Formats: sequence, C-alpha cells, structure tokens
Amino acid sequence: MSEFFRNKVVAITGGSDGIGKALVELLIPLGAKVATCARNQDKLYDLQLKYSTEPLHCVVADVSNLNDCQLFINSTIKQFGGIDILINNAGISMRTLLRDADLDVFKKVMDINYFGTVYCTKLALESIIERKGTIVGISSIAGYRGLPGRSGYSASKFALNGWLEAVRTELLDDGVNVMWVCPGFTKSNIRNAALNGKSESQGESPLNEAELMSADECAKHILDAVEKRKRTLVLTFKGKQTVFVNKFFPAWADKLTRKFFFKEGKLVK
Repeated sequence: MSEFFRNKVVAITGGSDGIGKALVELLIPLGAKVATCARNQDKLYDLQLKYSTEPLHCVVADVSNLNDCQLFINSTIKQFGGIDILINNAGISMRTLLRDADLDVFKKVMDINYFGTVYCTKLALESIIERKGTIVGISSIAGYRGLPGRSGYSASKFALNGWLEAVRTELLDDGVNVMWVCPGFTKSNIRNAALNGKSESQGESPLNEAELMSADECAKHILDAVEKRKRTLVLTFKGKQTVFVNKFFPAWADKLTRKFFFKEGKLVK
C-alpha cells in the first residue's frame, strides 16, 4: 500500500478479534496512529503489550453504551488530536429462529450493531468533517439479503446500510467519504460469540471456518477500499452472487437461501 495511512488517525471499534484486530495489525506498520476499543480487557492488554512502542491507544468499551463510546472517541481525540478514519467494526451475530428467540436478543444485537455505529459516528463527526476523512461501517451480506436464523442480525445490518447511505448523502459537500463493507462469511469469532435464543453465546461455529476468507485478507480489501474512497465493498464471489440474485430474482433467492441454511426442515447453518 502507499503512504496514504501514514500519520492518519484511525479509530476502530471491536479491535481485539477478527477483522478489527487484523485492521489494527495492518495499519500500525503503515505508519497510522491507531485507536481501538473492545469489551475484552485481556485481549486489549495483549494487543497493547505487543505494540507497546507504537502509537496504539486501547480502551475497554462496550459500543452499545453511549458513555463508553464517549470515553473511546473523546480519549482518542485527546491522545492524537483528532480522527481521520472511523471504522465501525464492533458487532455481534445471532443464530436462532424467531419462534425460539427471546425478544431481548433482537434489542441486544441492534444496540451493538446499529446504535454502536450511530453513537461513535455522531461523537467523531465534527473531527472527521474537519479532516475531510472517512466513515466506514462493517456491514454484511445480511444487510442486503435477510438470512434465516439471523433475522435480528439482518435487521441491524439493513438499518446500518440505510443509515450510512443517508449520512453519506448528507455529507456529500463536506468532503467526507462514507462507505459500508459487506464481507461474506469470514474467519472470525463472531459466529462463536453469536447469541442463541436466550441471549447466550453459541460457543461454536456451524460453518467450516477453513473454507472462509481470512480476517487478514478481508482487512486488506477494506483498507484498499478506504484509500480509493469507495462507496461500497461487497466481498467474496458468493457474496456478490447473493446480492445480484436477490436484487433481480428475489423469489429464487428465497429458495436458494432456504436450501443453504436448512436441512430436513431444521436450521443447520
């Protein structure tokens, strides 16, 4: 990559695992000043220790909590003088049918995936406008096509895409780029941490992780898209295929999606 990220201040939510951690580890050697937050204090401590001589600012924060978001964004601006790029990466998934789900599951997923992005973006907005920077939302193919067993997750990502599109339009004359990224299934902890019908972590992934795109490869695509100031980024062939078929052949997409996620009437993925 070019010198684009040198001395840029990049704030990343959910940087202790998966795509978020991969972004942190790619950006530091590129000369960026990186701030990240996550709920897991131990993993953040390990990350801070690994890069103890680098400009890395770590904050323990739950993005569903407005006060935590204020702590993260305000301390980042105080530490580095402002924010050039905000990558809203923190997220949680779910895996349960509507009939088996407690209503609390839907609220928890929406609070993290949607409101976490709203909070952090609103708090960092003036600094990003001042620097004509970039706002990124890590969305999902589920933001284009509702996925069975993940109805709350899909709803949060549809909301995220629509909100970012509206904000992008608002900021067209301010020199700020707003982009949403839709990875396909990627190797990360998100499926293990996905909520079941009782709002508890699944603890296991229903997919073969070995067949999925690595978090590192996904992060490289994201940074390339940030540098090129793209509008959207849809990753993996299956992801692009899903968006295309759902747009032009929605009834067929229903059947294909049902076949992929169900076997003998039971949710298997």
